[in-house]
Amino acid sequence: MGRCSDAKQRLMEAVLELIWRGSYGATTIDQICDRAGVRKGSFYYFFDSKADLAVAALDADFKVKRPVFDEIFSPSIPPLERLRNYCEYMFKRQSELKCQCGSVLGCPLFTLGAEVCNQEEKLRAKVEEIMDTHARYIAGAVRDAHALGLFQADDVSAKIRMIGAYIEGLMTQARIRNDVNVLKELLPGIHQLLGISEKAKAA
Repeated sequence: MGRCSDAKQRLMEAVLELIWRGSYGATTIDQICDRAGVRKGSFYYFFDSKADLAVAALDADFKVKRPVFDEIFSPSIPPLERLRNYCEYMFKRQSELKCQCGSVLGCPLFTLGAEVCNQEEKLRAKVEEIMDTHARYIAGAVRDAHALGLFQADDVSAKIRMIGAYIEGLMTQARIRNDVNVLKELLPGIHQLLGISEKAKAA
């Protein structure tokens, strides 16, 4: 196995890669250990189950990514620019992943959550928790744009939910179609859902 100091990290990296490229159900503990270069006995030293490993891996992964989202959605950046930067980041990230593994992977949270929602409660709850945190970033930008008068809406919360569903749908379509260009519709679609004027887009 790898050194004790990095075996746990290797396991977490391996499970994320395997379930993202394939599926949670099809990924076995043996496959995870093989990919991580860790003996099966050592797996059970750190984790009681595959679900426990996946929960820990999602947590650790988001802690790494959170500073990126903090930067993209910094309140010091105009709200429409935050949304544009987010859409550009998502397109760039998915494009890089396709170059690395040959296919569009989409969002691991969406695909994993849909697969395990009726099977693994602790894992479903972790996916929901992280997705809710993602949604708060989007919500902050949308609420700030509304406060600045960049769009009009009687129910801003409804707009935010619509945008979340739209992002989930496009990311899933990109994975199914194996076409990263689907994600070029992210920003135009968000603008349309909000009713952003051409003048506001150019500001």
